[in-house]
Amino acid sequence: MNGSDRLTRMKATARRDGGTFRHSVEVRDHQFTVDEPVDAGGHDEGPDPQELLAVSLASCTAITMEMYAQRKGWDIGAVEVDVEFSPAERGCPTRFALVLRLPGHLSDEQVASLRVIAAKCPIHRTLDGEVMFTERVERVNLTR
Repeated sequence: MNGSDRLTRMKATARRDGGTFRHSVEVRDHQFTVDEPVDAGGHDEGPDPQELLAVSLASCTAITMEMYAQRKGWDIGAVEVDVEFSPAERGCPTRFALVLRLPGHLSDEQVASLRVIAAKCPIHRTLDGEVMFTERVERVNLTR
């Protein structure tokens, strides 16, 4: 299975988990809690969905740079990626601000290459590209 097959078959499920907005989310064999902050009516027992979007971009960017460096045989050590996210508001687009923190021992050429590859991470490309949604409703008896 190549990377694009894995991505096209990815599935996440969110189920209400007792709290006002708390949900248990499952992805593959992993489970975690998503919730809204207290000021939004939740109990702040986990990151909110918009924070998870920033988490996805930060982690994907870091991993993409590390994988690239590994293929090049570069020992880049620790990297950090900060993402600030401002959701779209009427008349203003969604904004992401990324800060790539790379070790000082890297050459200018390595830094330039890592900066280019960072923008090619799958999440960055998804957010930068055209997105399409399909939705359907299934009526089922759910338990709480």
